Amino acid sequence: MLNRQYQTELLEAGCDEAGRGCLAGPVVAAAVILPADFDISFLDDSKKLTENQRDAAAIIIREKAIAWAIGIVSHEEIDKINILKASIKAMHLAVDQLKKRPKFLIIDGNRFYKYKRIPHLAIVDGDALYASIAAASILAKTHRDELMKKLHLQYPHYGWDHNKGYGTKLHVEKLLEHGISPHHRKTFAPVRDTIQMELSFSQQ
Repeated sequence: MLNRQYQTELLEAGCDEAGRGCLAGPVVAAAVILPADFDISFLDDSKKLTENQRDAAAIIIREKAIAWAIGIVSHEEIDKINILKASIKAMHLAVDQLKKRPKFLIIDGNRFYKYKRIPHLAIVDGDALYASIAAASILAKTHRDELMKKLHLQYPHYGWDHNKGYGTKLHVEKLLEHGISPHHRKTFAPVRDTIQMELSFSQQ
């Protein structure tokens, strides 16, 4: 069973991101403030839930949370500032949009940049320990999955409806076969290698 909160004196929001290791698409983060009486029995790290479980949980979280919000950083910006900074920026953007201002933030992971004057704590595997971080992981994951399914309709070669932009064997094979799309992260190794290969062929 997940812990309800890290502390109880301050209004607490949990934050997490999805898509950090992908080769294509944005990184998406969520921030969630849960009420004290929220039923957490169905919550878990989004990676441990099935797609149907995540989708069902996301509906309940959006309906019952005190506040929730999504932050998105594009693949172009990821290439400019790096994925760590982009992931943290996405979480900042999510907190920015919360309709109720939290007084304490708990973050999944081991790195975070201070957000304004709100105290925070980064927690390794926080999405498997605290309910609000697990809820944020679910909202971030389901939102990003929907974005990638829509992009799949424009660029069906890469199997984004299934791999969501992660570097699966099929995805890498299709990169070599079809080249990169406008939504690929050019600084990520398999994509960068494909660009370099295409450049070397064009110069021959």
